Amino acid sequence: MRLDQALAQLMPEHSRSRIRTWIDGGRVTLAGAAVDAKRRLGGGERIVVAPLPDPRAAPFTPQAIPLAIVYEDATLIVVDKPAGLVVHPGSGNWNGTLANALLHHAPALASVARAGIVHRLDKDTSGLLVVAKTETAQTDLVRQLQAHSVRREYLALATGDIARGGTVDAPIGRHPVKRTSMAVVRTGKPAVTRYDVRERFGGCTLLACRLETGRTHQIRVHLASLGHPLVGDPAYGGGRGIAFPRQALHAWRLGLVHPVTHQPMQWEAPLPADFGVLLAMLRQRKPAAHA
Repeated sequence: MRLDQALAQLMPEHSRSRIRTWIDGGRVTLAGAAVDAKRRLGGGERIVVAPLPDPRAAPFTPQAIPLAIVYEDATLIVVDKPAGLVVHPGSGNWNGTLANALLHHAPALASVARAGIVHRLDKDTSGLLVVAKTETAQTDLVRQLQAHSVRREYLALATGDIARGGTVDAPIGRHPVKRTSMAVVRTGKPAVTRYDVRERFGGCTLLACRLETGRTHQIRVHLASLGHPLVGDPAYGGGRGIAFPRQALHAWRLGLVHPVTHQPMQWEAPLPADFGVLLAMLRQRKPAAHA
């Protein structure tokens, strides 16, 4: 068996990419010497692993930012993220993020890559996110995401009148011209979004969307590709018509298998106030629209 394959079996709590990084960095030795990932093992060898800190786990500053915690135990934190909060520090947003808030709430997350963040929501998308409090839990949740077994459901207000539900199965990649945006492109990564109609308002439609994959801006791109971009999303063509200061998208339901107890768990987050007010206004206008 190859060295990297053997370590993946011996250390299942770590991802293959993490183990490969340690091997390539000379952190894995055989008989006192660094060794190649493809080295064949015969059995009985003594392997020493000196873990290398994940380069993505930058030392962020803890900040006292309020968090709406839906659930927490020794392994997980489930957060209801407000619109306007960036999830992870990056260009133009090096502080004031969800990661900064998490490190203040649970300082031990400083030892977990990306402060335990497993998946992201866009800055102006509200709703549920799961955070892993240990590396083992983080690896397990990433594998669940890769296996498409994490249930992520969104409420989305799309422009136009959508008659019925359906599925969008179209690859998503970087936009060929607008490099800050994504698009349906032939060379993109596979992406599948399922959607059902919840309520119609004439000029727009409330949808329940379920992600089968987790590509950047997936729901926004897929609905725009149907000619029904999200209300309040000028980046993908939904900036005209109904006035709303952000894309009308909320991650309202999250389901997964607990990494330690292996029990299925599910959480729901109510619509934030701004989204609720928008729907109430649209409902008031519905009778006049059909008079």
